[in-house]
Amino acid sequence: MNPEDRIRQLREEINRHNHNYYVLNSPQISDKDFDMLLKELETLEKEHPELTDPDSPTQRVGSDLTKGFEHVVHARPMMSLSNTYSIEEVDDWFNRMDKALEGEDFNIVGEMKFDGTSISLTYRNGRLVQAVTRGDGTQGDDVTANVRTIRSIPLQLLPGDWPEEFEIRGEILMPWEVFEKLNAERAYNEEPLFANPRNAASGTLKMQDPKEVARRHLDARFYYLLGDNLPADNHYDNMLAA
Repeated sequence: MNPEDRIRQLREEINRHNHNYYVLNSPQISDKDFDMLLKELETLEKEHPELTDPDSPTQRVGSDLTKGFEHVVHARPMMSLSNTYSIEEVDDWFNRMDKALEGEDFNIVGEMKFDGTSISLTYRNGRLVQAVTRGDGTQGDDVTANVRTIRSIPLQLLPGDWPEEFEIRGEILMPWEVFEKLNAERAYNEEPLFANPRNAASGTLKMQDPKEVARRHLDARFYYLLGDNLPADNHYDNMLAA
């Protein structure tokens, strides 16, 4: 197959998988297989710049924007994280950072990766005032009413030396036992099953009825603190404070 035909085929296939993942919450392939398709397309487009297309899936961040929710512009872009499946790529990244810092000592923070749906919470004067999905990285859906039903997310922070306003980002999760119970109910009712807890969490977060969201017992984990007056000047100490 010539490069032009392969590029066209990859774009069509990736767009279809993006629709299944972000719109239908029903992925047909694994994340790794999807990333391999995207990487192949990126490589071909670099080798053949004359075939560049601004509408190519390599030129945008996937979006989870949904009709029926108010769209909110992020104060700071909420881009997707890069990933890798090889030690060599991690080494390359480390060497690039070392070179960019011109030999200055630096530390790396390693954290568990939770496979949920991205969320950004804003607290003002210790109160949760807004919860927004990643969306397309520039704007997301306001899902505050649904997030307020998640018991592990405080609506009012305990007394402490909190910044007047700050943003904290993380993942909304569906615990495995809840996921299995939900799929058992859907099977009994002859409804389509969710492919995995991540898609079940995403689908739940976009429901129009907060009471139904509450019934599904979502959970959350957070990994990134943002703001103008944070407790520390580094990620590790900020997360300890949070």
